Amino acid sequence: MPAMHSQAPDRVEQVRRFNRFYTRRIGVLQDHLLGSPFSLTEMRVLYELSSRGAARALDLRTELGLNAGYLSRVIATLESQGLLEKTPHPDDARSQLLALTALGRQTFQPFEEASRQEVLAMLSPLPEAQQQALVDAMDRIGQLLDTRPADVVLRAPQPGDMGLVVHKQARLYAQEYGWNQEFEALLADIVGKYLREFDPTSDRCWIADRQGEMVGSVFVVRHDATTAKLRMLYVDATARGLGVGRRLVEEAIGFARAAGYTRMVLWTNKVLLDAVRLYEKTGFSLVEEEHHHSFGSDQTSQVWARDLA
Repeated sequence: MPAMHSQAPDRVEQVRRFNRFYTRRIGVLQDHLLGSPFSLTEMRVLYELSSRGAARALDLRTELGLNAGYLSRVIATLESQGLLEKTPHPDDARSQLLALTALGRQTFQPFEEASRQEVLAMLSPLPEAQQQALVDAMDRIGQLLDTRPADVVLRAPQPGDMGLVVHKQARLYAQEYGWNQEFEALLADIVGKYLREFDPTSDRCWIADRQGEMVGSVFVVRHDATTAKLRMLYVDATARGLGVGRRLVEEAIGFARAAGYTRMVLWTNKVLLDAVRLYEKTGFSLVEEEHHHSFGSDQTSQVWARDLA
């Protein structure tokens, strides 16, 4: 079990305070949602069936995180009201498909429209920029709390990404290792040089993107005529365990080979244990170590290298 950080109790109370505010704001605590005769769970079942067209009870249970017995009672209630019906599953004789009846669709539609109007009424008083900030924040909360794997794509950098690369790495290493502004200055120098001297035949950067959020990055630059240098590998804390770092490194190695390099080197610090393990797993060997004082603390820098032939 992870250790409880000193800030954790404050964070718990902040989350609880937000939950109390938001449930009050959207009316979840009312006995019936949107002035309807339905509970929140009943309305969610109606919504899922309206959106999907048809679904198995297992699909609904997984999506809504409900106890099987409780969901069965909800389904039975809606069925007794003539709002949903069961039909045999065409591909699985052991399962049944649930779908709204004509009465169910007719009954649900006004409440779907009322829900849309309620959200619109909540957003309308806010300026356009604040509306976008609000929905972006909601989307970010969903990404952080969703334990289901989301696809991560590797893409070329876009305007504005380089500043974000520096920002994210400087902030992460300050939080996790206490590194000071010297490290941020180093990052800015590396990125600035990359932008000024970029040559598409020998240099490349990849951004790891998950649903529009930068969760990783890496650079390859020319060290000399036969040697590529791997720089600034970064994986966001929210994307660890998804294989993002390995994908970035392997992509960099593949590009370096295709560009005609025969060797790749990198510089890191011994304290970055996850990165060091990754370099070992992807074929790099430690060739040099040096003790130094940088970024506000004592460090042991390392040079790693591997052949690309």
